[in-house]
Amino acid sequence: MLEAHDVSYSVGHRRLVDGVTLRVRPGHVLTVLGPNGSGKSTLLRMLSGERKPSAGRVTLDGATLAELPAAQLAARRAVVPQSTVLSFPFTVLECVMLGMTVPGFDLTGVRATETAHEVIRAVGLGGFEKRLFTQLSGGERQRVSVARAMCQLAAAPARANETSVLLLDEPTSSLDLTHQTTVLGLMRKEAHNGRAVVVVLHDLNLAAAFADDIVLMRAGRAVTSGSASSVLTDDLLSKTYGCAVRTNTLPPEGRPFVIPGA
Repeated sequence: MLEAHDVSYSVGHRRLVDGVTLRVRPGHVLTVLGPNGSGKSTLLRMLSGERKPSAGRVTLDGATLAELPAAQLAARRAVVPQSTVLSFPFTVLECVMLGMTVPGFDLTGVRATETAHEVIRAVGLGGFEKRLFTQLSGGERQRVSVARAMCQLAAAPARANETSVLLLDEPTSSLDLTHQTTVLGLMRKEAHNGRAVVVVLHDLNLAAAFADDIVLMRAGRAVTSGSASSVLTDDLLSKTYGCAVRTNTLPPEGRPFVIPGA
């Protein structure tokens, strides 16, 4: 289980995250929502171990992240950032297989290559294996990053009773409707297979469709947490985003709206 215990993060006198507590159980997808600047990405970086909390602690199965050796942490959590910058002419296959390069990982040789090809097809990039990463669109690059993270955990040695975690920061921001549902559908499958999944999103409808639990943030604090039906309400969303929000209300006649299927 991945847990944040009253974590805060400050830069100078500015507190970016302020006293957030959450729990992500294996088999569950937790989505973090909130307006720009609410601390979502900073919280995710603390959950990944990239940033050490100024106060509080993050634990994985009871052990503080700072206590875990780097190789063990790499075997138990994978991260998809908002964007990935790569200047070298790596192919899609080479980028995805970077997730398997940690010493001591189980998959090598032919098995590793076969797994990489399977995951590349799963994210909708079959046939792109020899394409250069630097020549891809933003959405294609994002799906390569998702595939790399999935391969990282697939190649890690399996240990009984240990939680593995996928952390994704706005993975659907550059994706079209088809690939939004593809990526989040894969995250649901990863959760079904026993992983704990945390996804930062802006799209409230995607969160409602795919999340088991939602944390709603504003100004560094968790406003509330719970199921989609308890969090995505008119009052909470209007106060959090500072604008009028009406959930489950049809638009004016003649104006369509689209909700992706989970």
